[in-house]
Parts: sequence; structure tokens; C-alpha cells
Amino acid sequence: MGITKTEIFSEEQNKLAVMLKAIAHPARIAILQEIIKANACICGDLVNELGLAQATISQHLKELKNAGLIQGTIEGVSVCYCIHAENWRILERQIGGFFASYKGPQNCC
Repeated sequence: MGITKTEIFSEEQNKLAVMLKAIAHPARIAILQEIIKANACICGDLVNELGLAQATISQHLKELKNAGLIQGTIEGVSVCYCIHAENWRILERQIGGFFASYKGPQNCC
């Protein structure tokens, strides 16, 4: 039995890809921006702010949570979300390092 494609990449490469894939949707970027702007946990204000259906927002929140970019707590019948600070810093370092590794063309085509 052969290895899966993710097994040929480092854990760091796989984790970065999962997080970037989760961010790669305009609704998810908007959700993250709203959570950051609130600078607190958000408990359902996103429907009014973004104009998307609750079911749509819930699905996007699930993807962001599965990628580790946000975390949620249950308060009564609602779930409140905030940025997962530790994973956010990891993503920031990885993306920064990735872009900083490019030093410009060296006699490129």
C-alpha cells in the first residue's frame, strides 16, 4: 500500500496548508475580520454583520474551527467564537517566514 500524499510533506507544511485552505474563502476572511474587529468572542452577531444565512455562517465557522484558527465555547443555546491566539501566532510566523524566504530573482529566466 502506498503512502498518502500528505505523508510526503512535513507536519508544518500540512498544518500551514490546512489553515490557508480554511482562509481561502471570502466569507471566512470576512468572518475572521469581524471577530478581530470585535476583539472579543462573537456569539451570533455575524448574521447581521455579513448578511449571510445562519447555516452558511455556521458551516464557515466549522471549517475555521477545524483548521484551528478559531475556538468556540457554548453559552446556553449559542456558541461563541474567538481567534485561537496560539494558532494565529503560528500561522503568522509561518507565513512571514515563507514570504521572507524569497530573496528576489537570481538571474531568473
